Formats: sequence, C-alpha cells, structure tokens
Amino acid sequence: MPHRSEHTPVEEPLSAEDAERLAEVMRAFGTASRLRLLFALAQAERTVEDLAEAAGLEMSATSHQLRILRSLRLVRVRRQGRYAHYAVHDHHVTELLAAIRHHRDHVDLIAPPSSAPPIRIPTT
Repeated sequence: MPHRSEHTPVEEPLSAEDAERLAEVMRAFGTASRLRLLFALAQAERTVEDLAEAAGLEMSATSHQLRILRSLRLVRVRRQGRYAHYAVHDHHVTELLAAIRHHRDHVDLIAPPSSAPPIRIPTT
C-alpha cells in the first residue's frame, strides 16, 4: 500500500482514464444494499451469513454484491475452513464511508430532505 506521500494529490486534475476508473468504483457506493454491506464491514470482519443478516439481504444477493465489491477492491476475503470472512479492503474504504455519512449528516442539518422523490442518476 502506498505511503501517504505517494498518493496523488486531490488537487491534481483527473485524466479521462482516471475519471472513468474512479467513476466505476464510486458506482459501487450508489446501491443501498452494497452500502449496507460496507457499513456492516466497517464495524468488523464478517462471514457471508453474518453480512446477509446484518444487511437484511438474501444469501445469494449478499454473495453477488460481495463479488462486485471484491472485484473493485473495496472488500477482501480470508478463507478459514468452509467459511469466507470479509473485511473492508483498507482504511481508505472506511474513511470514504465516514465521509459519505458525515456529508449527508451535514447537508441534512442545513436543509432537511424534501418530500420530493429522490433524483435517479443514470449509470452510463
């Protein structure tokens, strides 16, 4: 894992390729079921069974979402016997989750959510 000094500064403009790669990862945060799984994993490493219960999802849906999160390197897996234990990939994922929640809390304090239906952002 790169040292903090090796990270690209946030002020640096994004290339078209980097923007596409980041957008792909950020789409993972755009699904409520994946967010529930990630927030459950921010607390502790868990098995698929534990995650399904914590997120209120079926086992098959949980496994499917975990495959997506794993392919994007947002979660990692550790196998022990017949169990797969999932955890967030690294501290950056937990920091992103905290930032998303804190931003939402901050914005909600300024202007509570309206009763209008949520805006659907197309995924292209």
